[in-house]
Amino acid sequence: QVQLVESGGGLVQAGGSLRLSCAASGRTFEIYNTGWFRQAPGKEREFVAQIRGSDNPAYADSVKGRFTISGDNAKNTVYLQMNNLKPEDTAVYYCRALARGANVYWGQGTQVTVSS
Repeated sequence: QVQLVESGGGLVQAGGSLRLSCAASGRTFEIYNTGWFRQAPGKEREFVAQIRGSDNPAYADSVKGRFTISGDNAKNTVYLQMNNLKPEDTAVYYCRALARGANVYWGQGTQVTVSS
């Protein structure tokens, strides 16, 4: 089992920055891919960014050039640095881990609200 805990969400003005953290515990050695997704009210959950190990980041087109995903293997933590935030970035942000055995784990989510 893997447990994921997100933190770092909050309220920020447009153009501001936030850094989200996703701390993993449990059988973290089984994780091979960690990603961030978000879900706005009335919308489906959508992909934001992912990283395989500590390399090979990938981003949704809507966040390219503004968001950066990174990992700290020593801390079993993945970060999402979000710059130049826009009101349309407002959503609950979820961390997702893919692990051996086709296991998928989700965190509880953290709210990000960007005011105009």
